[in-house]
Amino acid sequence: MAVKAVSDEEFIELWRTLKSASAVSHKLDIQERATHARRRRIEAKYAIKLEAKDQRTEMWAHRQTAHEHAARHYLGIENGTVIVFSDAHFWPGIRSTAFKGLLWAIKELKPKAVINNGDAFDGAAISRHPRIGWDSKPSVIEELKACDMYLGEIDDEAKRAYSKAKLIWALGNHDARFENRLANTVPEFMAVGGFKLKDHFPAWIPCWSCWPTEDVVVKHRMKGGIHATHNNAVSSGKTIVTGHLHSLKVTPYSDYNGERFGVDTGTLADTSGPQFVDYLEDNPTNWRSGFAVLTFYNGRLLWPELVHALAPGAIQFRGQVIDVSKL
Repeated sequence: MAVKAVSDEEFIELWRTLKSASAVSHKLDIQERATHARRRRIEAKYAIKLEAKDQRTEMWAHRQTAHEHAARHYLGIENGTVIVFSDAHFWPGIRSTAFKGLLWAIKELKPKAVINNGDAFDGAAISRHPRIGWDSKPSVIEELKACDMYLGEIDDEAKRAYSKAKLIWALGNHDARFENRLANTVPEFMAVGGFKLKDHFPAWIPCWSCWPTEDVVVKHRMKGGIHATHNNAVSSGKTIVTGHLHSLKVTPYSDYNGERFGVDTGTLADTSGPQFVDYLEDNPTNWRSGFAVLTFYNGRLLWPELVHALAPGAIQFRGQVIDVSKL
């Protein structure tokens, strides 16, 4: 049976007629938890109460507060596209192929949200790791200016593509270097403006995790190792979209609860860029440059897609090679 798409008004009328999550789910041919999630979103959006005749429906009420914690940001995407990039490690003067591809994808796909999934700020000069030889690293202010410029380009393109596009920044361990250094060395400056990373990027909503739906979580890192995407999906019971490991891959996992995915969004930086060259000591890496595209239909995530930097100035997506060298 084909899934039937309905407007908010049609959903409200259907709910008030049937007053049952199971009945509405059956009518629309969607999962019951998706019906509960949409009911709550509509109640919040229109400040109304959709009463249920089946009191078992209220057993889900406790989940309404699941995303009210400041560490989480809940999007409530029903239909549309979300683009997720990670590990940009923005460096002054470098516009990577994947970055140009991201601008292209935003223009073409018109996402409802763009999620920066951590480590846009590298913090090379304030790393806990010792200096390698006589290497040269950009200063904090140089990195902040680079982040401001490149994130500004993403912001501008996203708003041109879709004026209501949300910009989310799920913080990564490199991003945390900025505030951690200040908090541990000059704690008395805690309330001073500019001492938090978000002070410098007001257009981006900070969080530790972003939830496009109740079944999809975007966060910088969870499990480690080569099987991280598989282990993330298994242990969390959710589709988990992470960065950190730079691997760029999709791992499906199915059990009695249905199908979900572990997704690694790769790195937006060039894998051989100056951010990495010295500490890698010219060793090979299982890394790939690119980002992820998430498409939602009636609250359900379709198979996640990847955009891969194929060669300098060229990306591959949906079986096509796209020239982004002019961007």
